[in-house]
Amino acid sequence: MKGYSTSEVARLLGLSQPQIRGYVRAGFLSPERGSRGELSFSFQDLVFLRTARGLMAARVPARRIRTALRKLNGQLPEGRPITSVRVAAEGSRVVVDDGARRWQPESGQILFDFDVAELAKTVAPMVRPADRESRQESPEFSADDWFEWGCELEPGSPEEAVSAYRKALELDPAHADAHVNLGRLLHEAGDPAAAEPHYEAALAARPDDGTAAFNLGVALEDQHKLPEARLAYLKATRLDPDNADAHFNVARLAEKLGRPAEALQHLQTYRKLTRS
Repeated sequence: MKGYSTSEVARLLGLSQPQIRGYVRAGFLSPERGSRGELSFSFQDLVFLRTARGLMAARVPARRIRTALRKLNGQLPEGRPITSVRVAAEGSRVVVDDGARRWQPESGQILFDFDVAELAKTVAPMVRPADRESRQESPEFSADDWFEWGCELEPGSPEEAVSAYRKALELDPAHADAHVNLGRLLHEAGDPAAAEPHYEAALAARPDDGTAAFNLGVALEDQHKLPEARLAYLKATRLDPDNADAHFNVARLAEKLGRPAEALQHLQTYRKLTRS
């Protein structure tokens, strides 16, 4: 795919050209150079700069962004790109989440959400007996009742929430919301293959569900089914044209799959949406 010039990157991502050149001088990016010495950026460079732009939008100081991203490059295993982790701002600090742990790249300190953990510990012992009681004493629960109960169970007892959503689906196999939530819990537990049929079932029951289409794309991508994931993300953009992340994911996969015109089209749409 043709590289992006400095001016094109600045226009697409809303960064200034001096900012972009500053990241190159700092060694974060190693773009190719053309015959006249002009910089030519890859799509992965754009993903990196998008991360930096998001941190700047959250008012993280530029020096802290540069330090955090430089150290993060050294903390990730060799061959693992920055796009494989989630980089976000929490207050004035930069936090990285790879799904298994959270840490501050500047210090390397592992972070744990004690407030959420303590709340879950406090709530779970109360939720589990209540869940058992609901099973024993409320055989008249409808599918919607089980779905609502699953939503209540999620924060403190996600395993019981899975059971509640399954019960809802036993009573109503076309309950789209139960499929979406069950798929999400299975996916978050590390089983995208188990989540996939639930997102598909949600779309079969509710064809205009943009969330189910997007989640399906993520589940397929996590299984390395890139052509199928691209189609799911495309469907998400049709169902919800304002879903910036769906457009970005289409662009990313289209570039990998050798569809440069499509990649550029959706990247431009993503830029318009995030600018507005």
